[in-house]
Amino acid sequence: MTKHLIVNADDYGRTASVSSGIRHAHLNGIVTTTTAMMNMPTVIEDIRVAQGECPRLGLGVHLTLTAGRPVLPPAQAPTLVDHNGAFLRLDQLTTALPNVNPAELRAEWRAQIEKFLATGAALDHLDSHHHTSYFTETAFGIMLDLANEYRAPVRRPRAKDENDADSLSRAEFTDRILREKGARCPDHFITSFYDDGVTISNLLGILNTLPDGLTEIMSHPGYVDDELLHGSSYNLRREEEIEVLTSDEVKEAITANRITLRTFKEAFVV
Repeated sequence: MTKHLIVNADDYGRTASVSSGIRHAHLNGIVTTTTAMMNMPTVIEDIRVAQGECPRLGLGVHLTLTAGRPVLPPAQAPTLVDHNGAFLRLDQLTTALPNVNPAELRAEWRAQIEKFLATGAALDHLDSHHHTSYFTETAFGIMLDLANEYRAPVRRPRAKDENDADSLSRAEFTDRILREKGARCPDHFITSFYDDGVTISNLLGILNTLPDGLTEIMSHPGYVDDELLHGSSYNLRREEEIEVLTSDEVKEAITANRITLRTFKEAFVV
């Protein structure tokens, strides 16, 4: 067996500075793909810059329900928004999930994908902001229907946690629906390079014990500006991620462990 690795940077387009940091982590480090938040103000220009500066960077869609405003007019997605027409916060969405209209959810996510495709970029894969596409059986099924329609691989759901009842219940339907829909996704998904896990030693540990097959590591690099500092709870760590992802030690570990860096498109020949 061989070791293939996708290093995805979430939140492309969150701010222009985040996008700039992701491009730097790709051009000077091990980031291979990124997923764009298509409802953010600078995202179209950020994708255009990536197409010119980073032709080998895989570009996908970070399906969004919990930040900014919908791509559709809010009146077309009333169960997804608050009284100001903005998406619900994560805690609000969790409470509101039983009342979310599946047709509105499908239409909004389709609009996000279509907005991405209108840039002329090739769709590398789909995942979701705050993992909301994995919260319910309905949302996950909609995501996989869209993935099949647009011939896109998806992020593998997080591994189940035996100590987390929600994780166990989600694992039951995500595993089943993955099989039913015939979705393409990596063999493994690693989320531990985040927050306190953003250290060279932790990432080296991950790389040195990487399993055979295709693995995705989730990351969130980015440069911090005032908008991110005041608009996101995950901010300063993003610049630390850039330092780790571009470090010589990490790049040397990729070579030493005979790891092949991939995009989803390369891995699945889509």
